Amino acid sequence: MKMNKSLLITSLLLSALPVHAHTGVGAVHGLLAGALHPLLGIDHVLVMLAVGLWAALRGGKALWQLPLAFLMAMGAGAGLSMLGLTISAAETAVAGSVLMAGLLVWRNTRMSSALAMAVVAVFALAHGYVHALELTDSADALGYAAGFLLTTAALHGLGLAAGVVAAARVKMLAAGFGLVCAVVGVGLLAGV
Repeated sequence: MKMNKSLLITSLLLSALPVHAHTGVGAVHGLLAGALHPLLGIDHVLVMLAVGLWAALRGGKALWQLPLAFLMAMGAGAGLSMLGLTISAAETAVAGSVLMAGLLVWRNTRMSSALAMAVVAVFALAHGYVHALELTDSADALGYAAGFLLTTAALHGLGLAAGVVAAARVKMLAAGFGLVCAVVGVGLLAGV
């Protein structure tokens, strides 16, 4: 009962947070700015942790395939943004990825490796695209991209570690995390 109450309170608090990482305010320069960007939005943090946790739940090759697919697609999404291509509703796609990642972890969804990699790649395209939107003309684009890729890899690693270390209780913990993630995704999509 105590865990359910804590989970409910945490879910409600997190669901009320707006997406803060994409403010467009202030200069964005280099590696440090890129490294900090994924940490400034609950949407990025939750999806990146969820990808690592889902990889741990799947085990085997998924331990490296899912994070690698995410990183590669995120780099591609950033590249599309830097080239000036428009992905309409990218912010909505990012919010939707929070919901979907939460559901995948919560339900410990099983699918083929290729489909799982494609799913996380779609999430990552949107995340990479919005990361790169924060670049200014004077920014070091490569340093910025390297920064957000490194932080993303670290967040995936934290999700993996949580899944591996807590293997005995990982399904219950993952389900709780996934549910919180899904609730936040609904809140982001609803504009709460």
